[in-house]
Amino acid sequence: MPTTPADVAPAGGVTSSILLTVAYDGAELSGFAPQPSVRTVSGELLQALRCLDPSVQTIRGASRTDAGVHSRGQIVAFDPERNIPTRGWVLGVNAHLPRDVAVRRARVVPRGYEPRASRLGKRYRYLVIRDPVRDPLLEHVAWRVGGRFDLDLARTEASALLGTHDFAAFRTASDPRLETHRTLTRAELVEGVRGDARLVELVIEGNAFLHNMVRIITGTLVDVAQGRLAPGAVARAIESLDRKDLGITAPAHGLVLDEVFVEPTAEWGESWP
Repeated sequence: MPTTPADVAPAGGVTSSILLTVAYDGAELSGFAPQPSVRTVSGELLQALRCLDPSVQTIRGASRTDAGVHSRGQIVAFDPERNIPTRGWVLGVNAHLPRDVAVRRARVVPRGYEPRASRLGKRYRYLVIRDPVRDPLLEHVAWRVGGRFDLDLARTEASALLGTHDFAAFRTASDPRLETHRTLTRAELVEGVRGDARLVELVIEGNAFLHNMVRIITGTLVDVAQGRLAPGAVARAIESLDRKDLGITAPAHGLVLDEVFVEPTAEWGESWP
């Protein structure tokens, strides 16, 4: 529910920032980053925040998810001038957000807190459904694949991802970053999630990711599992640094940013809930 005047202290004198945990269904959103004339996560959030505190000019997100990608654990910081309690931020902002975006938690952090600089790593989940016929209830949250699917082959392929490697081949051509070494600490394929034997979920954790890296990994594992790509593709691409050694890029709608890992400090304040 929106805050009331009794919840809000006079403007000025606020010496902290607020860190929000944000969830969203990306199906009808054009990604996280602001863009003119389309709905984005940051655009929806900023508009809702300004309903409570018109002074908020910008927000700082930890990860720029693409169009169609979902989130359970995006984190976003901003610098308010109104002294609203964390409960008020959660309930008040949610009252002004559309149904596909929600603030799940608010926490007091030091002024100017920068989520991207503070993150230690991220966890993503990618959901695949093995079914020859589409399922409307999973249509926009799982990538449907039919036919043969050798899960053991896919798991063996995923094990080659672990450790620190040059993942230059595992990105889009538009990714300009020169440093492409990344460390992956988890690449696990879990069968039967949500109590549904059709579902396989890739859970992947690392210190950082290149653009479309998780989707390229997923597409490669599925291509190996279905016999379209010879086993050993991951190792070959790490060696060659050539995108052509890998499989397709999986569609965006199966991907969820599950959690951004940051290190709380003694300077962090109260949170709600």
